[in-house]
Amino acid sequence: MSAQQMLINGEWINGEKGETSDVINPATGEVIATVPRATISDVEACVSASSAAFMDKSWKNMDPAQRGRILNKMAAATYGAAKELAVIESENNGKTFREALSEIRYGAWTLEYFAGLSDKIEGSTIPVPGNRLNYTLRQPLGVTAHIVPWNFPLQLAIRSIAPALAAGCTVIAKPASWTPLSLIAWAKKMEEAEVGLPSGVLQVITGSGGLIGDALAGHSDIDGVVLTGGVPTGQTVMAKASENLTPVTLELGGKGANIVFTDANLKYAAKAICFGIFMNAGQMCWAGSRLIVHEEVHDELVEAVVAEVGKWKVGPGMEEGVRIGSLVHQNHRDEVLEKLQAGLKMGGNVVCGGNAIDGAGAFMEATVVTGVSSDNLLFNDELFGPVLSVTKFSEDAQALELANDTPFGLLNGIWTNDLSRAHNMARDLQSGMISINEYPITFPQTAFTGWKQSGIGIEQSQDALRFYTKVKNVNIKL
Repeated sequence: MSAQQMLINGEWINGEKGETSDVINPATGEVIATVPRATISDVEACVSASSAAFMDKSWKNMDPAQRGRILNKMAAATYGAAKELAVIESENNGKTFREALSEIRYGAWTLEYFAGLSDKIEGSTIPVPGNRLNYTLRQPLGVTAHIVPWNFPLQLAIRSIAPALAAGCTVIAKPASWTPLSLIAWAKKMEEAEVGLPSGVLQVITGSGGLIGDALAGHSDIDGVVLTGGVPTGQTVMAKASENLTPVTLELGGKGANIVFTDANLKYAAKAICFGIFMNAGQMCWAGSRLIVHEEVHDELVEAVVAEVGKWKVGPGMEEGVRIGSLVHQNHRDEVLEKLQAGLKMGGNVVCGGNAIDGAGAFMEATVVTGVSSDNLLFNDELFGPVLSVTKFSEDAQALELANDTPFGLLNGIWTNDLSRAHNMARDLQSGMISINEYPITFPQTAFTGWKQSGIGIEQSQDALRFYTKVKNVNIKL
């Protein structure tokens, strides 16, 4: 068992009171580390250091191309340590080593992408009446707080850290209480690689989300808050941030649908549907947790999905051949199972899975439920686990209505070879992202954004970078 520390003002410390929390491996239930339980005083020290690092100007006024070189060094160090970090991620989160490695390499790719954008943050000149010059500057937002979720602990941390640093902001990252280890390890790797970040530009603080997350969100010296999490957490953070009119980016829940028409490639769709709901044990905001399938191909597709997931081995994430790892915590698995049973009382037929797996760890069977109506909580609620609900449709208009019948709007998938149908559905689906004939898919250069209760703002892409800058208009009478 290791005793980890948090990074504040360029130093690894235990926190004001020296109190710690246990970190477990959810596949075994074993305590694998302790981390500091930060206090409000630690938050104040962290924010003060971040503010000082921003006001020092050595970072925000650095040649943007040099900031890009530093991000490229961070990317290289992340690639170099990817396998080591993936082991930590798998053991702390429960996901498979294969998934963890892919996600960490994606994080390195994200750093590379924003490294290339750091010297392309541009203002504009504006034609105005008279003998005047009018132009805009885009300047760094300031001190940013990043409240990181437990489902993709390092990838989603880097997803927002990279554009913040590229823009010249300073960063305070708060990992989830259950899964702090990979972010701590990554920050150490950045130090060891001597990438060139000035002291205080990147800090990592650990502790209770309710205490530390709220304190950061409501702090008057925080200039921007980024959260990935559930809707209730997003509402709390937004309320705290509103006290100081602090801007927020919130990437929240989802209830994505794969809509499958009769002309789809069912064999390929079945594999993608399984990947979209059973990867990471279904603990994904963009999971395709609903399958909305034409009645004519319903039975064939369900049979193909069940056959495909039957090949997926469940077990500890570091074991060879495992495709579905542990859920992040037994408490979370219990919540998923409770929601599943409540939904089944409202209707539906379990065609595979539906149970916890006996023994150590927070394992659960991959579950497929057919005959789910649109008023069933399995259709409406985000279970955040390996549960796929299946609903039939007969007409295109009905499929669209079913897909949009949710408070969420993150990612939806369309499966058809009819281009007109695909484009019409993509236009009319009420979600920030649409994927046609593959699921799920994203890239650092494409916007990751949700509509409705799935969030506010944009992660990834050049649009994300805009959040980390503020516009200043300059008018000159010549």
